[in-house]
Amino acid sequence: MFYQLRKIIKRFSFFLLVGPFTIQEGWSESAKEGGAATIQDLTVIVQRILNIAVRMAGIAAFIMLIVGGFQFLTAGGDPKKTQAASSTITFAIFGLVAAIAVWFILLFIEKFTGVKVTEFNIGIPK
Repeated sequence: MFYQLRKIIKRFSFFLLVGPFTIQEGWSESAKEGGAATIQDLTVIVQRILNIAVRMAGIAAFIMLIVGGFQFLTAGGDPKKTQAASSTITFAIFGLVAAIAVWFILLFIEKFTGVKVTEFNIGIPK
């Protein structure tokens, strides 16, 4: 069972991680043609790394919910195992809520001040 679950997770994470790197949008002309990336491409690189980090946080929260549920099902009425499973599920949900709350706080700051804090830009003109 664990082998099949691990295989599914590997396939799922492969598609989530490869997606941001297949699109050539945002790169400089030299990088599109196979040349070296320039300092102007730093914006694109950081945005894609942050995109992967957000996706990995979602995957981690989902996996931790599955692990906590599996622990809860296999606890067999043992109070310590049930408490450990409950805390795993609680922390997974808390982490997901905290990540969403941070995103909404950043959006609120962006709307309130007009500064685009959700976009990374180093300010070098192209």
